[in-house]
Amino acid sequence: MGCGTSKVLPEPSKNSYVSFVKSFVSYSHRRKNFDNEPQRCKGKQKDLWSIGVTQLQPHIQQTTAKDVQHGDSKVARYRAKFDPRVTARYDIKALIGRGSYSRVVRVEHRATRQPFAIKMMEVEAKEGREVCESELGVLRRVSHPNVVQLVEVFQSTRRIYMVLELATGGELFDRVIAKGQFTERDAARALQMALAGVVYLHSLGITHRDLKPENLLYYHPGADSRLLVTDFGLASGRGWSMMTTCGTAEYMAPEVVLRIPYTCQVDMWALGVISYILLSGSMPFEDDSRPRLYRAILRGRYSFHGVVSGLIHVNWGGG
Repeated sequence: MGCGTSKVLPEPSKNSYVSFVKSFVSYSHRRKNFDNEPQRCKGKQKDLWSIGVTQLQPHIQQTTAKDVQHGDSKVARYRAKFDPRVTARYDIKALIGRGSYSRVVRVEHRATRQPFAIKMMEVEAKEGREVCESELGVLRRVSHPNVVQLVEVFQSTRRIYMVLELATGGELFDRVIAKGQFTERDAARALQMALAGVVYLHSLGITHRDLKPENLLYYHPGADSRLLVTDFGLASGRGWSMMTTCGTAEYMAPEVVLRIPYTCQVDMWALGVISYILLSGSMPFEDDSRPRLYRAILRGRYSFHGVVSGLIHVNWGGG
């Protein structure tokens, strides 16, 4: 991207991560996609290819018997929608996610009892069909330890069923919160795995375009788990020059904000933002006002709250 800084970030404290949690929860409620995105970008909800089972945090309410009964009824309702070919091979266990045109359920293979995730996509509407074709186009091409794997596909007139490996270790964000802090060694290991997946995608001409901690999932809860790049709803595999304005605002590269042609380097900018989050416990670019947020991104200005040195202002060469 041609931007960088020689500043060395001090090790974050637990207090900085508490601040990060509060700010993350605040902006996640109000976050929407860019106003001028195409329809497939608008209304895009948290819609992961493989949604992990996250660790319960103290502030989450305990599940009640009524909740369980309600969940069972949902599972039964979605099970009835599944193609008999799918239910003949997989036992539907739980609904674990939903998006604009899809539902994601946890399943078990009836013969091996191995867990998987199935993403059921509605393809009758044009928008749903386009999203499905885009995601399938990417997943059918990839095979890498740090990219979520497509196992098999079932197709009917109204729906597409994608069987995916199931990540049960939670999001990268969840791991940060559970640990209390990320050391430079922890951050380096996580970023090394994320970069391995992204470099592989780029070698195939695929740009993710929506990299963020929510789309990086651990395969299992263990400390030695691999990290998976997931959610290819906005990915592009049609060459290096792109124009579509899409993604999550806080992670957008300047080229995307300016609506000028861009390349796979926008993924590297997003990984830089993720790196900053892991090491500092805060967002480099965040504002309630979209115009101010975009101005901060274009200027490359951000502030870091250190443990010893207090407020450090770093100028990335912006205006």
